[in-house]
Amino acid sequence: MLALRPTCENCNRPLPPDSTEAMICSFECTFCRPCAQEVLENVCPNCGGGFVSRPIRPRRDWRAGNDLTNHPASTRVKHAPVDLAAHRDFAAQVGRVPPHER
Repeated sequence: MLALRPTCENCNRPLPPDSTEAMICSFECTFCRPCAQEVLENVCPNCGGGFVSRPIRPRRDWRAGNDLTNHPASTRVKHAPVDLAAHRDFAAQVGRVPPHER
């Protein structure tokens, strides 16, 4: 189950569970949309994968307890600002390959 991390790993911007600005890679590294697209150029600095919009967990129990109340978002902040100079070199290599082929 997704942890729904509370902030962007790079800029520490709040990303509440219902945020449409949260982006994740397949390892659930979490960044805000501006960091993922503009700063990181759709290259995860941790794994090299691409980003997709993080799903929003329902607030209301529509079915079988599968909601935010029964499965709350994480409160654990992972703030590790990206070394932008190093990432530019990494993204220049990895970014040439489409995310689905990385």
